[in-house]
Amino acid sequence: MTRAEAKEHNRRALLDAARQIVARDGPRARLEEIAERAGLTTGAVYSLFGSKNGLFIALVTDYLGPHYDDLERSVAAGPDLVEAVEGLARHYRRLCDDPDALRHLSFELSLQDLALRDPELAPKLAASVRAHEERLTALLAGRVHAGNALTPRQARRLATSLRALLVGLSQGVILGLADSAPEEYFAAVARALVAPDVLGPP
Repeated sequence: MTRAEAKEHNRRALLDAARQIVARDGPRARLEEIAERAGLTTGAVYSLFGSKNGLFIALVTDYLGPHYDDLERSVAAGPDLVEAVEGLARHYRRLCDDPDALRHLSFELSLQDLALRDPELAPKLAASVRAHEERLTALLAGRVHAGNALTPRQARRLATSLRALLVGLSQGVILGLADSAPEEYFAAVARALVAPDVLGPP
């Protein structure tokens, strides 16, 4: 194994360990336990990430990046806006049936808890959420509904509404608060957002 490969291996091991510990312990996650689970020392954390905060900031990007990539792949390639919105909604609902859905939700909520308590982590998490909405905006802009192409301004409003709605619904399903919400329900409520009073003026 080359030095670069060893570095990436250690980086990956620390991120994986941190994800497990943060999901379990939230803000009480201890750097020593993370390093031990990764089979490394705390010195490796400082060498690779600079600090415990640096590790957690990298964790945000490492976790959310692939999640957003999957969302983009769930959107239909055609120009129809409603098809795109329904694709996103169905993807969110299918994620609820993942055997690890509760563990993923625990991790996401733990990250939010950490961000609320940490002035360095909070803007990084906020920036990641904004980046998600920007990616959704880019996916939706220009798609056609009722004979008109969605403007970037309208796409941004819709992306914000969709993210809030689908995240909230998904959490409800995973926590057993909305267990009777099938894919069709997710698609229907998401479709309802494609309305003039939600999209606003061009």
